Amino acid sequence: MVNPLAQLAYQGWQQTKNALSLTHKSLSYQLSTLFIDRAGTSTPVVDAQVLSIIQQRLDALLSVDWQDATLGVYPMALLFEEDWQYLLSTYPMLWFDLPGTWRRKNDKEYQAFSSDLDRSAYPRYYLQNFHYQTDGYLSDRSAELYDLQVDILFNGAADAMRRRVLAPLKQAISDWQTPPKPAKILDVACGTGRTLKFIRHTCPQASLYGVDLSPYYLRRANQLLSKIPGELPQLLQANGEELPYVDNYFHGITSVFLFHELPYKARQRVIDECFRVLKPGGILVICDSIQKDDSPEITPVLNWFAQTFHEPYYQHYLTDDLGDRLQKAGFTEVDIQTHYLSKYWVAKKDTAPNASEQLRLD
Repeated sequence: MVNPLAQLAYQGWQQTKNALSLTHKSLSYQLSTLFIDRAGTSTPVVDAQVLSIIQQRLDALLSVDWQDATLGVYPMALLFEEDWQYLLSTYPMLWFDLPGTWRRKNDKEYQAFSSDLDRSAYPRYYLQNFHYQTDGYLSDRSAELYDLQVDILFNGAADAMRRRVLAPLKQAISDWQTPPKPAKILDVACGTGRTLKFIRHTCPQASLYGVDLSPYYLRRANQLLSKIPGELPQLLQANGEELPYVDNYFHGITSVFLFHELPYKARQRVIDECFRVLKPGGILVICDSIQKDDSPEITPVLNWFAQTFHEPYYQHYLTDDLGDRLQKAGFTEVDIQTHYLSKYWVAKKDTAPNASEQLRLD
């Protein structure tokens, strides 16, 4: 039986993170006026009804997060696991980093990188200071700040949003994961490894893999994941448009917060590659931002986000039919869900082949 005090503790902690995130954003906005000329910018006027809708969606997300933990989809401990040393040491760094972000935003400077960076190693669309953040995704400093920045952006709910990929993933691979051949799961654009961390706790017997374009974020991911008991995930620096794996290799693939930062052609290539490396019967779970058709009432906020945080591909993403793209790639079943400010596509590749072919694939 679940301890009701544990649920109250979870709700209290999430409410605290929500309040702290809102306070941080309010203070940073006021201080940013020292660096940013607000005369040429605009802020959406969000009425009380829309704010209420957003809050209701946040409450619903946290309710599902709690429910999945109580049902055993993932350990209850994940809801309370916080790296306090990371939070306490990183939060002051966040404030010291903000003036540089504000200056870049004011000057519309979004391709500022170290002169030592080998730009030829990355696709042009990746060489952006997304969110006007320092070094884009291409420094150890950026990798260290990223998780806290994202959690504040989503009012303390970033991990709850990530964990929504776990239930469909676990359900889909349950039949595959039988000794002595555990399921193989890939996280595309694994970043700092946070989603892989949750997958490890949810599917402890699975063999995990991660790819990302940033060697700095992969280094950070390795630091995080090496603390978890069990087999260390295999991490590779690679582009999701050209996955370095053979056909029909993985039982499951996840991708979190990637597609809104890809140009439209790259989105299709990543989907095509995911289809290629999935086994027949495998599953792809994508988590990203909600789109305009999902929440017409908050469309002004979505448009403002694209303009304010330098998301050059976000406007096209907001109307892009990823479900159609998945079907064009060959996925036969696509289920779509929304939670809070995120959207999820759960896509399956064909049906499992006959027994003789399955043995060959394994």
